[in-house]
Amino acid sequence: MSIKVTNITKHYGAQKALDDINFEIEKGEIVGFLGPNGAGKSTLMKILTGYLDADSGSAEISGHSLDSEIALVQKSIGYLPEHNPLYTEMYVREYLRFNASVYKTDKNRVEDVIELTGLKPEANKKIEQLSKGYRQRVGLAAALLHDPEVLILDEPTTGLDPNQLVEIRSLIKNIGKEQSGSGKGKTVFLSTHIMQEVEAICDRVIIINKGKVVADKNLKEMRSEGEQVIFVEFDYRIEEIALNDLPHLASAKNTGGFTYELMFDTKKDMRPAVFDFAHDNGLKTLQLNQKTKNLESLFAELTSSQNK
Repeated sequence: MSIKVTNITKHYGAQKALDDINFEIEKGEIVGFLGPNGAGKSTLMKILTGYLDADSGSAEISGHSLDSEIALVQKSIGYLPEHNPLYTEMYVREYLRFNASVYKTDKNRVEDVIELTGLKPEANKKIEQLSKGYRQRVGLAAALLHDPEVLILDEPTTGLDPNQLVEIRSLIKNIGKEQSGSGKGKTVFLSTHIMQEVEAICDRVIIINKGKVVADKNLKEMRSEGEQVIFVEFDYRIEEIALNDLPHLASAKNTGGFTYELMFDTKKDMRPAVFDFAHDNGLKTLQLNQKTKNLESLFAELTSSQNK
């Protein structure tokens, strides 16, 4: 087990930032940690890295307890905070060698992480000369210097342009799947509020809202669950209860005017059934669109229902 979180709770004054958080992450998993702004993501990241103390509960990283083995925990972690702190007046290679001396890491490791993170063309430049995307690469390289078993990344793509987003996402995915110098795959715990990022990089997603875990799903399983959403617009409004005659209907909601969102718990394309329903009830179908229920719709469903 790479990360084990048990009943973690944290308050800021009267505000409960984390409320009895529990989950486990296996070695080699890339797990996305999703939630709205203020949901508690950064707070948990800071607790796992030893920067903050929890009010109650416990956590283990690579088998080491945060309560009693903090030095071993921190040796096991590579951490990239949301606001990547860099000495921008230093050269890239100089900065990484400085960090290697802090970690008491072999200087040869510097060249390894420069190669791994694609920094070789920029290695002789000052950090202040680099784009935001390359600065993030420097932060990742620094986090990898001591060859940690676990990478904890807090909003690693904030402020990047679309091209930089693709590059950093690909880099994180490759690092997660890459074999490290010690021959062990890395575990990546990635905090973000961008659904597409999780779908592009991760094996699994944990969704947090108002300090509580509201979902923990394997993305491959989620994609194969078969739920689909159909948006239909009729030529006049009908009562939602009338739609219950549709087979495999899980829920029906009027989204405004004569438009309805229909959710079905089957892989079968239900558009013909909706069209037939309209015909049998004397309705005209003005619009009929289908999409598979994805992470974005799950996130909206869980966080909006919790917010009510």
